[in-house]
Amino acid sequence: MRFRVLTFLFFSALISLAGHPMLPKKIVLIMADDIGLEGLGCYGGSDYKTPRLDQLAAEGLRFTHAYSQPLCSPTRLEIMTGRENHRNWKYFGILPPEEKTFGHLMQSFGYRTCISGKWQLQSYDPPDFPNAEKRRGTGMHPKDAGFHEYSLFHSLHTEDKGSRYANPTFLRNGKLHKNVEGKYGEDLAVDFLLDFLKKNKDEKAFVYYPMALPHWPVNPTPNSKIWNDDPSKRLDEDDKYFPDMVAYMDTIVGRVVDGIEELGLTNETLILFYSDNGTNKSVTSHLNGKLVKGGKAEPIQSGIRVPLIASWPGQIQPKVSSQLIDPSDFLPTFADLAGEKVPPNWQHDGVSFAPAIHKHPGARPRDWAFFWYDPRPGWDKMAFSRAIFALDHKYKLFSDGSLFAIDGIDYKEELLDPAKLSPEAKAGKAKLEKVIAKMMQPPVSKGAQIEVDAYGNPISKK
Repeated sequence: MRFRVLTFLFFSALISLAGHPMLPKKIVLIMADDIGLEGLGCYGGSDYKTPRLDQLAAEGLRFTHAYSQPLCSPTRLEIMTGRENHRNWKYFGILPPEEKTFGHLMQSFGYRTCISGKWQLQSYDPPDFPNAEKRRGTGMHPKDAGFHEYSLFHSLHTEDKGSRYANPTFLRNGKLHKNVEGKYGEDLAVDFLLDFLKKNKDEKAFVYYPMALPHWPVNPTPNSKIWNDDPSKRLDEDDKYFPDMVAYMDTIVGRVVDGIEELGLTNETLILFYSDNGTNKSVTSHLNGKLVKGGKAEPIQSGIRVPLIASWPGQIQPKVSSQLIDPSDFLPTFADLAGEKVPPNWQHDGVSFAPAIHKHPGARPRDWAFFWYDPRPGWDKMAFSRAIFALDHKYKLFSDGSLFAIDGIDYKEELLDPAKLSPEAKAGKAKLEKVIAKMMQPPVSKGAQIEVDAYGNPISKK
């Protein structure tokens, strides 16, 4: 009788589990800084060494149509809040203090939370930049962003930020660490997050690692020959070190993966690797045999189409997905992965891609993505203007009516003649026009309703 009872309970458990996906106890989001598809071998890049990321992609889930904003700060705002930028835009690089982040969300679900890496959401312009007094210090401080622990570069004003790489400066749980001699910023960031996971080994934990690699300035890394040959040149700036930075980015990801394995947490940890925007425009690389120039800061395919890899051994089977991913999708995805829902009073624009990870029926995946992009004001933003556009797998439409064909692999982008549109192109344009009209409905922030120049002054529309 006892055997029958135990057998019944065992199979009942299996039936129960069959209807409910496994949930990761640990979630680690790694977001690289300035790398497009051409930076990774698994996407067809051939100029850089990325064996650890290629392995994660080969053994996990690789998305081919993940998108970001063209610059890092807008992406950081969107991914953390789950809201399109025009909902919460105040000034460039400013996370409004009243916003809620995925840190707050995961805390509400009982997770221990940590952020380690780069912040850049509190202030940006130096004090002598025109109208800087309106912006400096007006953003959310990391201590208020929903993280139990933090260790961050660029959490202070621009002129105080120090180095992000050799001899770094970072703010750790309220204490400033300046010019840590002989150390490398990314190594310290990984040390911190792995220590956090160790301390919370038995707890549910959420870790956000917005790394600083391979962002400009392009400096040597600890694996560069000159690092040990001549320590005085560790802060030299030269694009020739870019391959070293990409390789070290890969090494750092490997450190995270190995550290999680050493802690015995591999089977309960979902790792996501993403990028905040495309590769710097000073870098030209090969992608599937073709030369491509980095598109960072521009609303073009090489500026917004980025890697996204999901790894969870034992739970994710090797697969490639063409599902569209928007930065706003991460917040509701994390809620689903926690076995919870985003509270009704939390306004967000995202669509969860958790079903693609744990292979169970869910909401219909998105078939379009929307972009509201404005990098101004800012001391280096004179050449930029606001761009509002939407896309699907085949077409990209700007609010001025410009329609581009973007179907196919890589970064294909062809401006179409409005007088020679095919019936399919006309239908695609009509669909995306409706998307833009829908997404520009309220709520729209006061800042987003006024277009400004690089100095923050309103632009006349006469």
